[in-house]
Formats: sequence, structure tokens, C-alpha cells
Amino acid sequence: MPTPDELVRDHTIYSCVMGSRAFGLATDDSDTDRRGVFLAPTPLQWRFDKPPTHIEGPAEEQFSWELERFCELALRANPNILECLHSPLVEHVDDTGRELLPLRGAFLSRQAHQTFVRYATGQRKKLDADVRQYGAPRWKHAMHLLRLLATCRDLLRTGELVIDVGDARERLLAVKRGEVSWQEVESWMTRLATEADEAAVRSPLPPEPDRRAVEDFLFRTRRASALRAG
Repeated sequence: MPTPDELVRDHTIYSCVMGSRAFGLATDDSDTDRRGVFLAPTPLQWRFDKPPTHIEGPAEEQFSWELERFCELALRANPNILECLHSPLVEHVDDTGRELLPLRGAFLSRQAHQTFVRYATGQRKKLDADVRQYGAPRWKHAMHLLRLLATCRDLLRTGELVIDVGDARERLLAVKRGEVSWQEVESWMTRLATEADEAAVRSPLPPEPDRRAVEDFLFRTRRASALRAG
């Protein structure tokens, strides 16, 4: 069995930069968060001891998923996974990764409304708790929650997932610096959530993701890996 580091080093099919740099919100002190997808060779799946479904490292701020786990999460409209597939900062992609990227649309559906909003609700509760305890939220977290809500709204409106904040950069960074009142931030969050709810009703996205297309891709990929090993 290869080590986790070897699986990432030798079998990554796609990797990108995420976080503030991908969102267009980077400042001089921003970390570089790297995310990737690796394909564990098919014969490893036939053992009692399966390869890991995800790996942290080997570099700092690096995290990777095994392809099948990545696809499972994407089909459930996990916000972090969907955004990973749409990063504008791709660092590595091989032939299998080049098959995965055109499937980005197959993962998108109106289910994103529920998963994004559910994630946002959890984050909002944490911010509210900070305000009650400390008198102010963690402003960086507030900025990223606003970004997530706007991304969700625009995805539901257009059917396309764009993670760069574009013209909203300066206003969002002002939130991060604590230059916008919590009352104004709360109002902004509420408005974005309402707009997302309204967009979900007439969204061009399909009700469900295209599970068959993703499953066919995974089957072909596993079979090709087995033949190479044979």
C-alpha cells in the first residue's frame, strides 16, 4: 500500500488553489490553501485495507480527496467540493482530471440551495454566539459567509458557479477589517438569503445532479486503472 504522501504525489489527477486567493479576496497575509483529487489505483480497492478517502498534507494547508469520495460529496452539493471544481487557479490536471472538469455541470442542481443555506445557517449561529459573548463577530468569518451566500444566490440565478467575488472585493474586505457595522452585515446576510430563496424557485438548474454521468465516468476510470495495473 502506498503511503498517503505517495498517493498524493504520484496519483493526483487534479489540484488547485482555494480560499481567499481563489475567491479574489487575498491580501498580503493570506495563506495558500491547496485542494486536490487523487485516484487510488484500482487494485488497492480490492484489499481488506482500503486506501484513505482523504489525505491531509503533505504540504501545509493541503488537503486531497480520493476520486470516489470527492464525487460522492459533489453529488450531495457539498459547497466546498463544488467550489473546488470551479477554482480559477488550477495547478495540476492530468488526462483523468481533464475528463472530470467537463463534468462540473453534472454535479450542479437545485440541491445546492439547501446545502449552501444549511452550511450558512451553521456559520451564522457561530457568528451570533460570538456577538453575544464578545460583542462582535469574527469579521473574517462574516466576510466569507457573505461571499458564500452571494455565490449561492448567483448560482441559483444563472446555473453557473463562479467563486471569484469580482466587484464585491472591496466591500467584503471592509467587512473583514471591521469597518462595516454588525447591523449592516446582518441586513446584508438576510437580503442575500432571501434573494437565494427567491432564485431557487425559478432556477435554471435541474432538480437533481446527473448521477449517471458521474457514475459512468468513475466506472471508466476505475476500469482503466485496473487494466494499467494488470
